[in-house]
Amino acid sequence: MTTTLLTARPFGRALCAMITPFTEAGALDLDGAQRLADLLVSEGCDGLVLSGTTGESPTTTDAEKSALVRAVREAVGERASIVAGVGTSDTRHTVELALEAEKAGADGLLVVTPYYSRPPQDAVEAHFREIADASALPLMLYDIPGRTGTRIEPETMIRLAAHPRIVAVKDCAYDFLGTQKVLARTELAYYAGCDEHNLALYAVGAAGYVSTVANAVPRRLRSVLDAFDAGDTARAARLQQQATPLIDLMMAAGLPGTVTAKGLLGALGRPAGPVRAPLRPAGRETVDGLLAAYERLVTA
Repeated sequence: MTTTLLTARPFGRALCAMITPFTEAGALDLDGAQRLADLLVSEGCDGLVLSGTTGESPTTTDAEKSALVRAVREAVGERASIVAGVGTSDTRHTVELALEAEKAGADGLLVVTPYYSRPPQDAVEAHFREIADASALPLMLYDIPGRTGTRIEPETMIRLAAHPRIVAVKDCAYDFLGTQKVLARTELAYYAGCDEHNLALYAVGAAGYVSTVANAVPRRLRSVLDAFDAGDTARAARLQQQATPLIDLMMAAGLPGTVTAKGLLGALGRPAGPVRAPLRPAGRETVDGLLAAYERLVTA
């Protein structure tokens, strides 16, 4: 998809924050990753975001990240964009990962705010500019202060939008007003990073979503955007509401989305495997609840 990216939707509309499948022994499962990627694209995903939060990037090695991009590119070809998560708390390391992702065949880079060290806004801005200057790939900035401890403030985002390779934002800031301020003053393509915001953000001008829940129900989530684009906003709202119970269980029930996504996918017989420590697998009661919500949604 490298040569067909759209200006307003540089990576498509319906993106999945794909899990990283592991074998039962805990090794990277490249065959499983290829099968899952092919399924997600066949079921309506325009793009796949690899090695993000849901992809367990803190516990995968640099070599595993590159191998994952190569394997998924082989599986999906040009049918979908591939955005590689390369963000770390170290600017030099992030640049190295960005260059490796470019070599491996990624279409874009997901770059999270440096975490733990809590840099001030001028340092945050300099960090993103250095990564954007180092690679030829377009960047999706990942604003998730609940995990990183640092916000990309709206004014910082507006300044960064002037960089020709900073083109998109994965928005997990939970600041709907701040997001609209940036949308009104830039051409940045915003992607909802919290599934409960998929329709709301799309309705005020976002490009689409980067969804963890799409690992399980890609076609159902895409149908929300399809209905909205067709002018049937009532249907779009109804479809979003129907997905809410599963979104709630996967994203807001006290467990990381990686854990719930892998629990549900494993129960459905799809590539997933275990999570890596310090995460722990979902318990039987949690998985049963996820399965029940999934069945209600797909039969609605």
